[in-house]
Order: sequence, then C-alpha cells, then structure tokens
Amino acid sequence: MTKNLLSSAVFAGLIAGLIAALLQFFFVIPLLLEGELYESGARLHFHADGTPSSDRGAPGLGGETGRHLMTIGFNLVTYTGYGLLMVAAMAFARERRGTEITAQNGIIWGLAGFIAVQLAPAIGLPPELPGTPAAELGPRQVWWISTILATAVGLALIAFGRSLLMHAVGLLVILAPQFVGAPHLDTFWGVAPPELSAEFATQSLGFAAVGWVTLGYFCAFFLKQGEAE
Repeated sequence: MTKNLLSSAVFAGLIAGLIAALLQFFFVIPLLLEGELYESGARLHFHADGTPSSDRGAPGLGGETGRHLMTIGFNLVTYTGYGLLMVAAMAFARERRGTEITAQNGIIWGLAGFIAVQLAPAIGLPPELPGTPAAELGPRQVWWISTILATAVGLALIAFGRSLLMHAVGLLVILAPQFVGAPHLDTFWGVAPPELSAEFATQSLGFAAVGWVTLGYFCAFFLKQGEAE
C-alpha cells in the first residue's frame, strides 16, 4: 500500500512537473524575463515626461541554461511533493469516507488543490513580476500559508460534510482570510506596464491550473492501476 502511494505520487509529480515546466518555458518565462528588463532599468515604461509607453518583446530564452534546469528541477520536486499530499488525502478519503478514486474524479481533486494552493492565495497576493514592491515578507507568508490551510479545510468540509451547516461553515472558513485581507503597501510603485503584470498573473495561474489538473488525474490513475495489479 505504502509503495503504491509513493510510486503514484512520484510518477504523477514527474509528469505534471514536466508539463508545467514546458508551459512555463513557452508562455510564462518570456513574460518574467521581460519584467526583469523593467526591474533592471534596461527598459522604461513610465517616462519622466509622464508618457506610459514602451515596446513589447521579451529577450528570448537563450543563455539561461542553468536557470532553466533549475526551473525544471523545481517543478519536478514541487509537483512530486504536492502529489504525495494528494495521494495521501485520496487514500484517507477512501478509507475513512468510502470515496471512490478514479482518474476522472482525480481531475476534481486537482482543481481543489489548485484552488487551495494557487487561486485562493492569489486573490490577495497575485503573482507579481520582478521588481514589484510589496509589503514585508513575513506577514505575507503568514497570510499565504493561513489562506492555503483555511481553503483546504473549507473545501474538505464542503466535500465531505454531511449537512448544510457543515457546508456553510466550510464556505466561511474559505472566505475568512479574504475578509482579513493580505498585507499590502499603502501606495503603488510598479515599474512595469500594468498590461504585462496582468498577463503574467493570468498565465501563471492558468498554467498552474493545468499542472494541478494533470497531477490530480495521474495521481488517481496510478493509484487505481497499482491497486489493480
């Protein structure tokens, strides 16, 4: 049983991590590199005369082999870690709640993971381009972790709760961190075009959703295959 859980998480994490890294190379990293041009001052958007305009175009992916290998490695390790948590949760739900685990409902598990780990925290702290000033790191980390935990607990109450009251409590737990609010500066100091920031945040979250759905599908798929053998 333990061997099946471990192998399912590793295989699913490797597949999801590689897919996520590939999507990042084609869509997210070019935007990140373009943002670094504004961070370093190599490109300006807000000029001294007040003109907010600049040419569009990223510098390409060449010459960053070591950095790109680290990106691949980070994705593999991260999604494998998420996979371990997911298969453990799947096994717990099956043993304690009798929940059937299939590749199809694995997609729902993946979406739930995306909502808890990526989407809910991004409501208060969206993905930011390099050079974007932000509040102190400590309070932001506390809010980010608290939001993940609260959202995960709230989703579990909604998914496995036996009554409308449990579902309502789950919803309140999910919304609580959002009403508290994430730490922010009192002023805006961004140096990059707002259109670039919006595109970066949107694509980061969109392709993270793809990675999570892939992870959920393959976690359930390998878990089911291992049990059938």
